[in-house]
Amino acid sequence: MIEKIKAKRGFIIDMDGVIYHGNRLLPGVTAFIEWMENNGKEYLFLTNSSERTPKELHEKLKRLGLKVNEDHFYTSALATAGFLASQTPNGSAFIIGDAGLIHALYSAGYTMNNVNPDYVVVGETHGYNFEKIEIAVNLVMKGARLIGTNSDVSGPIEDGITPSTKALIAPIEIATGKKAYFVGKPNPLMMRIALKNLGVKREEAVVIGDRMDTDIRCGLESEIDTLLVLSGITNEEDIDKFPYRPHFVLNGLIDLI
Repeated sequence: MIEKIKAKRGFIIDMDGVIYHGNRLLPGVTAFIEWMENNGKEYLFLTNSSERTPKELHEKLKRLGLKVNEDHFYTSALATAGFLASQTPNGSAFIIGDAGLIHALYSAGYTMNNVNPDYVVVGETHGYNFEKIEIAVNLVMKGARLIGTNSDVSGPIEDGITPSTKALIAPIEIATGKKAYFVGKPNPLMMRIALKNLGVKREEAVVIGDRMDTDIRCGLESEIDTLLVLSGITNEEDIDKFPYRPHFVLNGLIDLI
């Protein structure tokens, strides 16, 4: 099994729960990245987190002792910005989110608008408050379309879990009766972009993640082999709660090395 995974050309890797928990690097990660570099593997860190820009993710890994170029990161914020730019070029949005999402939308030609935007866009943020929810609800009621960067309900942190985008957007959905469209995993859109960026065919790639409901589902729906690692939010008993299974299961990236 290990050799079959290591024979792949392209590695699409989740971050939270696979590479780190909060500010703690997980065992074996440094050796795994060195192995990919030394063996000429193509790899992309594909994260549903929309808070940070690729530069900030690069800096975070640098603080944890890893040197990874910015072009190895692709976030749900970038995917959301790309999707909206293709749907409504040079549009406007009311954003509930942090720097990664705001920067991605600016870079895609979007302007910020809290009066009559094309979209209300929600991502992970620590700047979440009732006032913003109230504005968002009324903008959606006036016709703005509701977009979520990803459909994660929660994410792992050092001492537990933190609410994620689907939990944050729920009050807007309930108050307006409108359902959000989520761009990030498990939407296969993210995987198709990842394969293009890596320049590999789906048969040559493997998706590595810690979540059955996003990483593994997204890989399966994109017809890419999937590796579930038990170093994040999922344990072995959780696998049977889902009507599908990953192709491979390991305790963590350390098992590959």
